[in-house]
Amino acid sequence: MRILCLLLLLPFPLGAITIHDIRSDEDLARALARLKPHSILKIRPGSYRGGWSVRGVDHLTVEGTDPDNPPHFRGGSQAWHFSRCSHLTLRHLRTSGHQHNGINIDDGGELENPARHIRLEHLTVTDVGPRGNTDAIKCSGIDDLQIKNCTIAGWGGQAIDFVGCHNALIAHCTITGKDGYSQTTGPQFKGGSSDIVIEDCMLVDAGMRPIQAGGSTGMPYFRPPGAKYEARDITIRRNTIIGGMCAVAFTGVDGAEFSRNTIIRPDKWVLRILQETTAPGFPPCRNVEFHHNIIVFQRAKVRGVANIGSNTAAGTFRFRHNLWFASDNPERSRPSLPAPESDGFYGIDPKLDPATHRPGSPKARALLKEVP
Repeated sequence: MRILCLLLLLPFPLGAITIHDIRSDEDLARALARLKPHSILKIRPGSYRGGWSVRGVDHLTVEGTDPDNPPHFRGGSQAWHFSRCSHLTLRHLRTSGHQHNGINIDDGGELENPARHIRLEHLTVTDVGPRGNTDAIKCSGIDDLQIKNCTIAGWGGQAIDFVGCHNALIAHCTITGKDGYSQTTGPQFKGGSSDIVIEDCMLVDAGMRPIQAGGSTGMPYFRPPGAKYEARDITIRRNTIIGGMCAVAFTGVDGAEFSRNTIIRPDKWVLRILQETTAPGFPPCRNVEFHHNIIVFQRAKVRGVANIGSNTAAGTFRFRHNLWFASDNPERSRPSLPAPESDGFYGIDPKLDPATHRPGSPKARALLKEVP
């Protein structure tokens, strides 16, 4: 293993940055044993074992040296666990075959002191579980978090699980379910999560709830402590959601926007409105804007477009400018919704391209453009 010390001004404050050149498990173990803040682990292509952990090291970058041939971490309970590591960047890594989690990042249990400034880019995480509460990417107690251009396939619990995360972005990710994996949800935001955006992602057969805004969290795990919402201020836009039992579940969410998404062939419902946390002080699921979406479904499968659970305020949902097309029975395209829809379009074929899923109909194309 070679170690180079460089004096740089950016991106870190003035000081020594240590670069570790990693070619083997042994190199990696030695580097982690003496890891300090402002370190970069440059990992060469090859096969590495799973089960690595880092605690309390800030300004850390872990990256593959060859984006076209990323290092592959295989097996074990999880690939990587980072605890209390702020200013962390992971990029160009591949993981597979883990029993519990692929990538796990948390605040070390300090619920009022989040880890901050986390960047996950160009990661491939597959074959986690295959069943139970096993997550591809798990984040707990993180503020200012970005997950971009990542690929996830096959997991047990959640593809991406946020517990008490804030100011986060998931963008340009591909999330695909696999046979033999339980795949409870795709991305999920709960436990006091807020100000979350998921955009421009492709989700294919991504479980029972491909996107879940909210959820059910034990009271000791909310961040910040005492938060009276599972999730709030959630934005879900410009995604393509294919298959799944439904496209999206709003579960105890207090304010969300679902806009300019394309939904294709859900198995049972288009959306679910649920309330799983009913502790005192928690508002009912409420205040969701559902607009400018394209929904292509089959009436033979989707008999009720919206599944509405008890203890919800479904009447506060607002529907407008959505295009609904029952491909097997266009005359029955108009949905039954929990609140009236304004300026909806019913029975109009959006003429989706089978390869790109982009609409060919001018009216459908207009719906997916940026709108006020």
